[in-house]
Amino acid sequence: MLISESTHPRENKFPEKVLQFGTGVLLRGLCDYLIDKANKKGMFRGSIVVVKSMGTNTSDFDSQDNLYTCCVRGYIKGEMTSENAVISSISRVLTAQNHWKEILATATSPDMSVVISNTTEVGLQYVSENLNSEDVPESYPGKLTKWLKTRFDAGLNGVVIVPTELIVDNGDFLKNLVLRHIDEQKLGKDFKAWIENENSFCNSLVDRIVPGKPNGEELELLTKELGYEDNLLIKSEAYKLWAIQGDEKVSEVLTFADADDGVVIEKSITQYRELKLRMLNAPHTMMCALCFLAGFDTVKDAMNDPLMEKFITILMLTELAPAVPSSIDPKIVQRYGREIMDRFRNPHLDHNWHSITFQYTMKLKMRAIPLLMHYYEVFGTVPHYFSRGFAAYILFMKAVEKRDDKFYGMNAGKEYVINDDQAAWFYEVWQSNDTEEVVQRTLSNEDFWELDLRHLPGFEESVSLHLSNMQSIGVKEVASALNVFA
Repeated sequence: MLISESTHPRENKFPEKVLQFGTGVLLRGLCDYLIDKANKKGMFRGSIVVVKSMGTNTSDFDSQDNLYTCCVRGYIKGEMTSENAVISSISRVLTAQNHWKEILATATSPDMSVVISNTTEVGLQYVSENLNSEDVPESYPGKLTKWLKTRFDAGLNGVVIVPTELIVDNGDFLKNLVLRHIDEQKLGKDFKAWIENENSFCNSLVDRIVPGKPNGEELELLTKELGYEDNLLIKSEAYKLWAIQGDEKVSEVLTFADADDGVVIEKSITQYRELKLRMLNAPHTMMCALCFLAGFDTVKDAMNDPLMEKFITILMLTELAPAVPSSIDPKIVQRYGREIMDRFRNPHLDHNWHSITFQYTMKLKMRAIPLLMHYYEVFGTVPHYFSRGFAAYILFMKAVEKRDDKFYGMNAGKEYVINDDQAAWFYEVWQSNDTEEVVQRTLSNEDFWELDLRHLPGFEESVSLHLSNMQSIGVKEVASALNVFA
């Protein structure tokens, strides 16, 4: 029995207020979930038209009357929570290829007031294309510009546009792409003025781990628990944050924000972005090689090891947290850090350490190096847990073989792929197999870090010592030693 045939009938249908570009699990597990929650509380009373940019098949949604289940599992304030929410906020799913006229028709509806998207970072790019033709624009910014022009021509009010792609100032970025289309396609000064004055492009930040649909035995158990089959079922952690940069005008439109504390509308979301980048992304980045090389496959596996949990806690709360910019209240940083630890402990999520190592060098530069620099500004000394994480990064980047233009490392007799644009550089540097030379060349590579990290007092010596010990006695042993070798 499918969900649409089960004991979960669709809620009362609401007018279509939201146009959503993307069908991914993050949108369904966070944005659509939150809008559904507001609808059920009578606070927003609007449904979502979803645009599927890739492919032409919507049968997976059609066969279930656009219903799906979001299985929420995780810790909230130290206590395990569990929820199986049937999401009914999607009214229909259209494909750009087959339903472009229907998509444009939604622009002429007075009820339509919000556009959201998650087309990945690649989706927010400028593509030169003819928007004056009847063809479907190739890019998302092109589609959005065409949709907005249709609304402008209909003489309707502007809308609130909230991209959720992982780009800093994503709303401003998307607005500039739309304005570029208007200029290059000569779509008119009046239309451009309407875009700038009547529409709100909101920078936003989304934060929720949504692994998607489980497999095998876990899916069987969930299906048995629910009492129906759901081909669109997704899993999600309990933590949720949708931070939207906006004013009172934006708040008046996005009334679904009142239904859940996880939606925040403020004039600046810099604090939320910094906290996520420095206290979630940075610890993940600093720990992924160390935990992977220590024999832990997933985040929860490492958190189940008392010594590794202690290492991660000390790294986060005594080294990284104090290095977060002083403009953020230290109490807020510590509270957020404890929330992150609860998320790391979630036994229902399988977050693989190796997957976090993708483009490792770039992530270190963007997420962790600013914290390292600020730590030295505040304390003027070596952050030893940070330096151990950095040593593990260098060891992880030690490729032992190049095959089919890919580089492979070796750990405990097992091969692993190094998915990093700098893998070739490390392959050449590690040929010397001289620990001190490898560390020296890595820290001094300004192409990586935009500065020479050897200038930080004691950092080079600390990284060299930890890297040498990792090679001689093992990564887990160095991590487990805690204050030893500091």
